[in-house]
Amino acid sequence: MSQRPILRFLGAAGTVTGAKFLIRLDDTRVLLDCGLFQGQKPLRLRNWSAMPFDPRGLAAIVLSHAHIDHSGYLPLVVREGFRGPVYCTSGTADLLEIMLRDSARLQEEDADRANLHGYSKHRPALPLYGLADAEAALRRLEPRAYGAEFDVATGVCALFRRAGHILGAATVELRVGARSPARLVYSGDLGRPGRPILRDPEPVTAADVLLVESTYGDRTHPTDAVERLTALVRETAERGSALLVPAFAVGRTQELVWTLRRLEDEGRVPSLPVYVDSPMAIAATDVYCRHPEDHDLDMKLLMDTKRCPLCCRTYTLVRSTEESRALNQLAGPMIVIAGSGMATGGRILHHLKQRLPDRNTTVLLPGFQAAGTRGRSLQEGASHLRIHGADVPVNARIETIDGFSAHADRAEILAWLRGFERPPRQTWVVHGEPAAAAALAATLRDELRWKADVATDDVSVEL
Repeated sequence: MSQRPILRFLGAAGTVTGAKFLIRLDDTRVLLDCGLFQGQKPLRLRNWSAMPFDPRGLAAIVLSHAHIDHSGYLPLVVREGFRGPVYCTSGTADLLEIMLRDSARLQEEDADRANLHGYSKHRPALPLYGLADAEAALRRLEPRAYGAEFDVATGVCALFRRAGHILGAATVELRVGARSPARLVYSGDLGRPGRPILRDPEPVTAADVLLVESTYGDRTHPTDAVERLTALVRETAERGSALLVPAFAVGRTQELVWTLRRLEDEGRVPSLPVYVDSPMAIAATDVYCRHPEDHDLDMKLLMDTKRCPLCCRTYTLVRSTEESRALNQLAGPMIVIAGSGMATGGRILHHLKQRLPDRNTTVLLPGFQAAGTRGRSLQEGASHLRIHGADVPVNARIETIDGFSAHADRAEILAWLRGFERPPRQTWVVHGEPAAAAALAATLRDELRWKADVATDDVSVEL
């Protein structure tokens, strides 16, 4: 006799990172998302711990989207013996070709740097995984289209719908069980309606069990983001200084460039030199242009005019390390957009190390900064920042504009949830820091009268 399916929370429960949800149906095991932990050191150390499941026993993995906190654990799982398919959308598959390789490269570079300068406690410092592991993971990808149900494993089928978060991002519906299957819906990272480039999140009307993200579950985005960006660009021009923007290579960079070009076209800001210092962002922008199935109307119209929709007027793509280093010798006014979005690694660290001591520098944090990241430290007024083993004084001006987040805020999450024709039997709030997750769960109980609780890490529940 078939047993009831079980869901186990193995990440993004009590935290905003490391998304992994294990579904067990009799002898079948399917992993929903396969994310790397980022942020605070105790979380990052979990990436190095023994796996809480046997990778060889997984029938399949289903990914909501390509961000590393949802996909970056894949190379480890494959290295440890997973040989099944990894299902995702076509856009996600193309982005993973860039992002997993970049993740592996950064980890290899960080290990090499630590060994060279001797600031690691480990001798020698080793990367979590390398490029060969990433390549092996990429060979497991099997893209599937939006809106077409497909078999995942024995007794499990899936359906992707657009989530509007980044290119290829999907909400995931899993039907689990042969007879009277349980319908599990996972929001993934839910995007925002009315944003440029991508189509809006698609509604979902029914679920037995719902997993909903809560990154911004306790607050709404400001409505003055564009106005504040306009003011910062004008001030940068007047002061002749540098505006540094740590930005995710996928999603955030494209929307910032789109917005800057629109402000230039409308005459609201001067045309400053804009440097996109991220090979991954450059490659991701090309991927964005190759996937019309995700484009909103404005993006489609610009693509039809043959004008580059994701370029500014004075626009430089910085590809090589030498070109990146040369930026530190340039005087402003200038805008440098570089990864990573929370200043956890990547080329932005070199620019911060060079320019944070300068009072004329402005650092713009255009979105959520997780606890334990350098971005959060800057946001909270740190006087020094630890970069490449050195304490760098922070004299620069630090600004945050949350309105460029690709995550739905509290009101936008609630609007999406109101599309359900009836309440799910159980809603689990995931992918949020404790205060945000608790606030959203309370709102669902109080305003929607739903049965909603915050997921607990390493706890199993029946579907």
